[in-house]
Amino acid sequence: MVKERARILVVGGGYVGMYTALRLQRRLKQELRRGEADITVVTPDPYMTYQPFLPEAAAGSISPRHVVVPLRRVLDQCHIVVGEVTSIDHAVRTAAVATLATAEEGRTAELIGYDELVLAPGSVARTLPIPGLAEYGIGFRTVEEAIGLRNHVIEQMDIASSTRDPAVRDAALTFVVVGGGYAGVEALGELQDMARYTARYYHNVRPEDMKWILVEASDRILPEVGEEMGRYTVTQLRRRNIQVLLNTRLDSCADRVAVLSDGQRFPTRTLVWTAGVKPHPLLAATDLPLDARGRLKCTAELSVDGTPHAWAAGDAAAVPDVTAEPGTNTAPNAQHAVRQARVLGDNIAHALRGEPLETYAHKYVGSVASLGLHKGVAQIYGRKLKGYPAWFMHRVYHLSRVPTFNRKARVLAEWTLAGLFKREIVSLGSLEHPRAEFELAAGGKPPHSPSDDPKGSS
Repeated sequence: MVKERARILVVGGGYVGMYTALRLQRRLKQELRRGEADITVVTPDPYMTYQPFLPEAAAGSISPRHVVVPLRRVLDQCHIVVGEVTSIDHAVRTAAVATLATAEEGRTAELIGYDELVLAPGSVARTLPIPGLAEYGIGFRTVEEAIGLRNHVIEQMDIASSTRDPAVRDAALTFVVVGGGYAGVEALGELQDMARYTARYYHNVRPEDMKWILVEASDRILPEVGEEMGRYTVTQLRRRNIQVLLNTRLDSCADRVAVLSDGQRFPTRTLVWTAGVKPHPLLAATDLPLDARGRLKCTAELSVDGTPHAWAAGDAAAVPDVTAEPGTNTAPNAQHAVRQARVLGDNIAHALRGEPLETYAHKYVGSVASLGLHKGVAQIYGRKLKGYPAWFMHRVYHLSRVPTFNRKARVLAEWTLAGLFKREIVSLGSLEHPRAEFELAAGGKPPHSPSDDPKGSS
C-alpha cells in the first residue's frame, strides 16, 4: 500500500489524461478515500473531446454537447483545474499553471507541486509559413472549430444565393481541404453530404455548382487503411465530383485565393487545414528528454526515459512498439492512446505500491474511416470493407469507444432520430459573438466590413 500521501499531477484532459485519471480513480480507490493519494488534472477545457465524432458534429448528425465528455462528472474523485501548464521543473517537482483566476489576480502563473507527473498535453495543428494561412485558414481539431465550420459552409451558400456577382458566388461555393488523413477526408465527406442536402432548399444553388477540392502533398490518402483502400477512397471521392489532387502542396492562400504547387488557382472563402499535427509546445518548456521530433522519450512501461516519477503517453510520447521491429514507436492515434492510458494508470499504482511494472504491448488491429452518410472504408485484422459495411463498422466501433453510457445512449438516440427525420440546415454563426446584438443596441461600434460582421462566421 501507499505509505505516504502521493500527489499525482495529470497534465492534459484528452484521451490519455482522462483515461489515466479514470484508471487511477479505480486503482487507488482506498488510498483516495484515506487521503493517502491526491489526483489533480490540469486541462485547458473542462471536457474531453471525442474527436472521431467531429465530422458528424460538423454535418449536424450529432449535437456538439454529445461530442464532449464533462471531466468533473467522470473524474469525481479528482481535482479539475481549468488552465494551461506553461512550464515544468521536474527537478523540484513543480509546474507553473496559468488559470483564469491568475489573470484576474494579476499573476502570471500558480505553482503546483507534485510527486508523480503524467504528461499528456496531446498535440497541436502543424502549420507552415504559407501566406494567408493564419488569416483565412480554418482548423478542425476542436468542437468549436467543427461547429464554426458548419456555420461557415451554410453561410457561404447564403452568400452565393444572394449575390449577382459571379466571382463572389464562385469563391463562396469553392471549398478547399488541405490534408488527406482521417480529419481531412472525413470532414470533407460529411460536409459535402450536408451541403448537397442543404442545396435542395435554395432556389438558385445546385449541388453541381459547388467545387470540393482535397489537396494532399503525398501520393496517397488515408495511409492508415492501406494502399488499396486508399486508392478506392480516391476513386469514390472523384465519382462524387470531388477533386483529389495528390503530390500537390498549398503555396499560398493570400487574398482568399488558394494557389497550389501545380499552378492551379482557386478563389475560395473556405480553406480547411488538416495537414498533420506536432507535439505540444509545453514539452519544450520542461527539463525532460525529447526525441528528434520533439516528443518525450519513453520506455515500454510508459515512464519518461531516465527520469523517475515522470510518465507520458499518447501524441506527446515516443513509446517503443514492442510488437514491431526494434526502433519502431507506436502510432500517435486514439487506438493506442486509450490502451496506453490504462497501462499508465496501472503502472503508477504499481510504482506507488512498490510492485513490478507492466509493459505496454498492443498490435495495431486496423482502421475505420467514414466518407459521409452510408459510405466508408475499413481494414480490420487484414480484412477490407467498403461502402455501407465499413460505414456501419465505423459507427459501431466509435459508439463502443465513446466514454460513459450517458454519451453512448445520447449518440445512438441522435443517430436514430437523424435516420427518421430530415437534416437540420440552420447556420448559427451568431453564436460565436452572442453579445453582438446587444452591443449594437447599446451604441457599440458597428462592423466596418462583412469580414468583421459579428453576426456571421466568416
